[in-house]
Amino acid sequence: MESVASFLKSEHPTALSFEILPPVRGGSIERTLDSIRPLMEFAPAYVNITTHRNEVTYNHVGGGSYRACTAQKRPGTVAIAALLRERFGVRPVPHIICGDYSRREIEDQLIDLSYLGITDVLALRGDRERNAATFTTSPDGHTHAASLATQICDFNNGRMSDGSTMTPPAQPFTFGVAGYPEKHEEAMNLHVDLQHLKAKVEGGASYIVTQMFFDNARFFDFVKRCREAGINVPIVPGIKPLTSLRQMSLLPRIFHIDFPTELSELLLRCKSDEEVRQLGIEWGARQATELKAANVPSIHFYAMHAAQSVAEIARRVY
Repeated sequence: MESVASFLKSEHPTALSFEILPPVRGGSIERTLDSIRPLMEFAPAYVNITTHRNEVTYNHVGGGSYRACTAQKRPGTVAIAALLRERFGVRPVPHIICGDYSRREIEDQLIDLSYLGITDVLALRGDRERNAATFTTSPDGHTHAASLATQICDFNNGRMSDGSTMTPPAQPFTFGVAGYPEKHEEAMNLHVDLQHLKAKVEGGASYIVTQMFFDNARFFDFVKRCREAGINVPIVPGIKPLTSLRQMSLLPRIFHIDFPTELSELLLRCKSDEEVRQLGIEWGARQATELKAANVPSIHFYAMHAAQSVAEIARRVY
């Protein structure tokens, strides 16, 4: 099976891909699989599986004292990647994040994936810890995705995190990175943000997947600026169908994006989640139709909690 990077560079009609969320610890994977099964009829080029940083809770142990407990809320990214390939024959793309993982822990993930023959990944810094003002990581971790990219390339060349060497893997990893049409929240400006993206590409990234956006003009301008900056890898637009009233304020706040005026005016008329969901399908289909007409290599759908909407958009567009 060819890599995602090779596929995106090849001649083909605009493909479809999407992203899923592992179930909460102890939850049923079958529910996750059932939610994405309708999307398989559209022959997705690949499926991304998110990875999440550990969560810290504080348990009362008596006497006014609390003990910090660390746990992964949504484990199993590597296992789910293997299951998706086995169950559906689709390319799985697990996320590798800086989060609070040490270099050794990241290396262990790469070793497990390499053993399984899963060598497409998305390299991301990941989110800040909940309620934290700044991004933190393990003392031996990465603070930027560009540094993570270097570790992946080192692994491909047989250099381990402790300085030792090994025989390079028979099938090296290829990886994509994230791009931000409306600027990363921590970047000083669009120019600086683009320089950070260029560093990730020069560090070995083979393609870019964008943060969600609701105004295609932002995406087309982003691609233009990338090309002018000498970033020439494939750029995959990421879109998300709206599904609830709370997303009207939640998405701009969390992802630091804007709704275009026309969409915001339509949203303000919605009185229920169902009305938002229908609008999300209409707007998503409109976005996808225009992107497909522009011959983008693939359209990446953020399908978490929106698989039915993605399926409806795909029926209209593909």
